[in-house]
Amino acid sequence: MWIMLNDAMFSIVEDRNDKTAVVVRARRKGDIEKVFTKFKDKVIESSNSDYRFRIFADRQLVSELIANEVMRIDYDNFKNSVGDRQLRSAYGNIWTVLYDVQEKNHPRDSNWWLDYASPSRYK
Repeated sequence: MWIMLNDAMFSIVEDRNDKTAVVVRARRKGDIEKVFTKFKDKVIESSNSDYRFRIFADRQLVSELIANEVMRIDYDNFKNSVGDRQLRSAYGNIWTVLYDVQEKNHPRDSNWWLDYASPSRYK
């Protein structure tokens, strides 16, 4: 699972050796510590793996901490909420690739915005 926050990005996968645990992986130094503060001193750095930074953590705890991040959302446009220029650029590239996937499978109607802006959408 990829989790993209406005100040950090993670890949979270099951721990191969412990089904109750997960591995939280990051490509940038400091991203893990932004959400998983309890693991500040437990981040493993390795230049021999695809994700340079990682922690091993209880699945339930990681779930709760990610849920806390959802509760902290205070923006209505994710890309505009990303302050770090490099991260914003990376997310913009990802957005474009995924938009292309959508358009190939579900092209937009030229009047898509009429339904989107409709007050009945919120009922």
